[in-house]
Amino acid sequence: MKNIAIIGSGYWGKNLVRNFFELDALKTICDLDEVTLKEFQDKYSGIHVTTSFQEVLDDEKIKGVVIATPAILHYKMAKKALECGKDVFVEKPLSLDLSDAKDLIEISEKKGNILMVGHILHYHPAVVKLKELVQKGYLGKIQYIYSNRLNLGKFRTEENILWSFAPHDVSVILMLLNEMPKHISSHAGTYLNKDVADVTLTTMEFSSGVKSHIFVSWLHPYKEQRLVVVGSERMAVFNDMVDDKLLIYPHEIEWVDRVPVPVLKDPEPVPIGSEEPLKEECKHFLNCIKTREKPKTDGKEGYNVLQVLQSSQKSLENNAENVSLDTKDYFVHESSFIDDSCEIGHGTKIWHFSHVLTGSKTGKNCNIGQNVMIGPDVTIGNNVKVQNNVSIYKGVEIEDDVFLGPSMVFSNVINPRSFISRKDEFKETIVKKGATIGANATIVCGNNIGKYALVGAGAVVTTAVPDYAIMVGNPAKISNWICECGLKLKFEDDNIAECSCQKKYRKEDNKVVKL
Repeated sequence: MKNIAIIGSGYWGKNLVRNFFELDALKTICDLDEVTLKEFQDKYSGIHVTTSFQEVLDDEKIKGVVIATPAILHYKMAKKALECGKDVFVEKPLSLDLSDAKDLIEISEKKGNILMVGHILHYHPAVVKLKELVQKGYLGKIQYIYSNRLNLGKFRTEENILWSFAPHDVSVILMLLNEMPKHISSHAGTYLNKDVADVTLTTMEFSSGVKSHIFVSWLHPYKEQRLVVVGSERMAVFNDMVDDKLLIYPHEIEWVDRVPVPVLKDPEPVPIGSEEPLKEECKHFLNCIKTREKPKTDGKEGYNVLQVLQSSQKSLENNAENVSLDTKDYFVHESSFIDDSCEIGHGTKIWHFSHVLTGSKTGKNCNIGQNVMIGPDVTIGNNVKVQNNVSIYKGVEIEDDVFLGPSMVFSNVINPRSFISRKDEFKETIVKKGATIGANATIVCGNNIGKYALVGAGAVVTTAVPDYAIMVGNPAKISNWICECGLKLKFEDDNIAECSCQKKYRKEDNKVVKL
């Protein structure tokens, strides 16, 4: 299905044009150069061309927009495309500013659209295999990673060599280690244009003990693209300029008289596929549009790379000073514990003696009180307040703006026995947007709590709670109805209630709807 538009068809964009055309997905090419457009139209039959970005946005048949313009335009164009409901593939970098990158991520999440960044090495067969070997522990404990990306030209004036060459290597190193660096320092050499670095050496230190460096230059006598991963058991070399692109060196270190002695062995070529990385990247974007799965190089991955680049730039501008990279934009008290593979939203605060278990996610600006347990695999929305002594078990989902009072209780099994495992019998419970559950209330699993409903303190909920209902007692029953603002509603003879906040509601049978 032809549903892709490519914005910018120059130095790199022409390669995207070729690949999406060969995948029978290209509908439109957008560029300001009419001569170039005419050449593409002659070369690729049936392709529509335009100089108007707005025309692309207005075309309902275009589902995916690929942005290959100069980096300074990435944010502006990606934002417009996302706001028009398009899925977006942005060439690296995602933007030139962290706040802009965060804005794009938030827009894509709000709109439910795909946001993918063009970090092509993630789709290179050799890098895919290298990642597999690292994850399986084949190389042993990773100790050091370094990369060289060198060439003579192409010289740029709008961005330095760090921003032009290093993003790919930064992206791969972060992917292989699955962590962000804690310290970064960068040295630069500027020779051709004032204030535009031609050579940079960036070093990164990670909490796991791994160190790495990235050497990039466009003042080099020959082209080199090499990544070396040093493990405690084996070493791997990815060299994109030779036929055997991935080699394993099974060198050993023997200790003789307490002195380390290297035992050199011949390299072992690793069989890999012959797929073109860019074509695999384009296929991945098309598949994400179809299946709605998260891209391997999504907006958050692009944001992490941008954090490293900005910290490296800061180091360059301050005479290679060591820059600490604080990647957390949320607060966790030192007495609390966050398992691996958890996501904590921006601005969220997690207080004393709490534990977030594997696979759980909290939204933005949540407040998690003392002695709270979340998870595993629990999802909590934005602006949620969880008071002290609450456990949110697997099977419970909390939507935005929910309030959970002190010591309220969830369950996830109807008939628990300590000597019988019933993990396959968990019943799901959803607490919907804006609901409030009072202190010491109990929610029996499988009973959803409706939007903006209020469960009174000490109530025991044994049935589903309608939207806007006030539930009290044991077992809890509807005692009244409540506005979104938290005031009780008073219905007139026509079953219409108008709150003092001017919101109106209608009561139908045993439910209330907002007008």
